[in-house]
Amino acid sequence: MDNALRLVMLLVLLAKVYPSSNAHDFEHCATTVKQWASSSLHSDSKDGHILKDLLFFLHVPRTGGRTYFYCFLKKLYSSSLECPRSYDKLHFDPRKRNCRLLATHDDYSIMSKLPREKTSVVTLLRSPIERVFSAYEFSLEVAARFLVHPNMTSAAKTSARLRLKKGVISTLEIWPWKYLVPWMMEDLFSRRDARKIKGPPYTYGNDSYNMKEIVMPLHEFINHPVALDIIHNGATFQVAGLTNNSNKWDAHDVRHCVMTHQTLGKYVLEVAKKRLDDMLYIGLTEEHKESAAMFANLVGSQVISQLSASNPVTEAGNNTLTAEAQSENMTVEKLMETYGTCVSKLRSSQSKRRINSFKRISPANFTKEARLHVSEAILKKITSLNALDVELYKHAQKIFARQYQVMELKLLDSDRPGRWQSKSYISFTWEILYLILFISLLFFIYLYVNAKRRMSKLKI
Repeated sequence: MDNALRLVMLLVLLAKVYPSSNAHDFEHCATTVKQWASSSLHSDSKDGHILKDLLFFLHVPRTGGRTYFYCFLKKLYSSSLECPRSYDKLHFDPRKRNCRLLATHDDYSIMSKLPREKTSVVTLLRSPIERVFSAYEFSLEVAARFLVHPNMTSAAKTSARLRLKKGVISTLEIWPWKYLVPWMMEDLFSRRDARKIKGPPYTYGNDSYNMKEIVMPLHEFINHPVALDIIHNGATFQVAGLTNNSNKWDAHDVRHCVMTHQTLGKYVLEVAKKRLDDMLYIGLTEEHKESAAMFANLVGSQVISQLSASNPVTEAGNNTLTAEAQSENMTVEKLMETYGTCVSKLRSSQSKRRINSFKRISPANFTKEARLHVSEAILKKITSLNALDVELYKHAQKIFARQYQVMELKLLDSDRPGRWQSKSYISFTWEILYLILFISLLFFIYLYVNAKRRMSKLKI
């Protein structure tokens, strides 16, 4: 008994003298993360709401950024002003002459390659639960296109050829899809092969998000290490510059520490919030119309003024504004009209691709109605796994509300049309209201006078 007691005492003493590796790892991580956060909290801009020479569109996946790129930015900037996109971190050269627009899935760490004092940042954020659903569905959509092949080997050869094709940027080259799509592709082929071996009858059920015979169920997806590494809290890590695609060497240590010790996530969230505060514009996917109106008025108007005021022709003979913008003498109202037409066409083509792709994994079909079958437990799990993104989105909502209110006040004080209507229309609306109030007042006076007369007659 005495020997056992001595052994216990020795172990306690050793634990005090030599802390556990976990404790040491936490101390090391806490120091690493705090130092990173401290160096990252400096402000990049004295006036973040004035467009600078370079516009960096930080495209958070599955937020509607593709729509903004093609229907807003491509309508404003000519191709000669676009910076080479850096999907593989090799093609980007910030020294390119006349480089005025960078749109990429790269995280905020790419700012280390940009002239901070001359760069404005814009982004879009989405409800974390909706973004996870969308990432799951899009990964399946793209992966399902390869099911036309007889096996995974054939599909892999095709995907390799797509990556090597010159002049074409494949989805398989773009972060995070270059990780997610091959993973889901392999899983789809594996499940298809298993069905062939098993043979009919097939019983799939009516829950598209839990048809394990055909696709990876949603509950498996959200708990898989790949999703934990890339999807969850993805917006926070991207704005903070800590994705697994980061351009800074120390980001991976910080990222590892935060994912290992979740209590350290508050420091990453603080940095991400500060960066949102300094951005030129933040849009919300769930507030599509209001976000588009604010982008046109806050960003679009400045781009039009900036490019129109600059030399209209570059040394290479290329105009700074797009041909469409020049021919129409682009204004905010015209930009909104162009955007509306473009969005309609883009959504139509995307919808057709999605339908054709999901035919290959029928009867699985991912719709808003299908989401109603997802259990409350899974929704709570997604929320829990994206705790940082939930807080960041709340912060973005506050910023958006303030910016939108400021925009509306400015539009009331200017002759420039905004939101979905011009000032003249607003003034006309107020004139109608005043007229109605005036007529109502006269009517009440008339009733009052008549009542007084009747009272006088009764007294007599």
